[in-house]
Amino acid sequence: MIRTGLLGGSFNPAHRGHRRISLAALDALGLDEIWWLVSPGNPLKPAAGMTPLAARLASARRMARRAPIRPTAIEQMLGTRYTVDTLGQLVRRYPKRRFIWLMGGDNLAQFHLWRDWRQIARLVPIAVISRPGYDNDARAAPAMGWLRRFVRPASQAQDWTNWSLPSLVLLDLPPDPTSATAIRAARPKWHERLSGAFHNPAVRDPVTRRLLKPRRPFARQ
Repeated sequence: MIRTGLLGGSFNPAHRGHRRISLAALDALGLDEIWWLVSPGNPLKPAAGMTPLAARLASARRMARRAPIRPTAIEQMLGTRYTVDTLGQLVRRYPKRRFIWLMGGDNLAQFHLWRDWRQIARLVPIAVISRPGYDNDARAAPAMGWLRRFVRPASQAQDWTNWSLPSLVLLDLPPDPTSATAIRAARPKWHERLSGAFHNPAVRDPVTRRLLKPRRPFARQ
């Protein structure tokens, strides 16, 4: 079994914070690799500031260089709009992999707003990565009222493939202050240096090996 972490996000752009928490989670959970699921869209972020998918995937590939991280736009290929549907498809399509969902404490705070969030927890284990300023909200989140009974000790994090589902582990990893919002504010046209990736018809997804096709963005939830 290939122990694979899944980190979803807009990656608008991908930055060193994504890389650092991924490498820390890789070590804490004993993963073989991590897939960055570069979302076609995010319902909780304004669509107006969303860079084209191909440019965001290109930024993720650049940030993931020389690391066991594989950025992918597989959700576009699957045509899945919601995380619960994406996970259902991945579990079926990749039986030789064991997946664990990685998310920040800020996402846990609003997890109860995601479609079929309880089913997400029944599909794969969840590792919540602490984020400065969000930890209190995460622990008091409405979803934690149900998830709390399934929390596993962080000291047992590397045994996650043996856990029954649902299972949740809270990881206190070294924080990184890097913010995609701050990067866009400082460099609004950051994606222009990657513009060739958007117009290049030969861009292939690192996981599916299929050509990336421009489509209208849709939302993750």
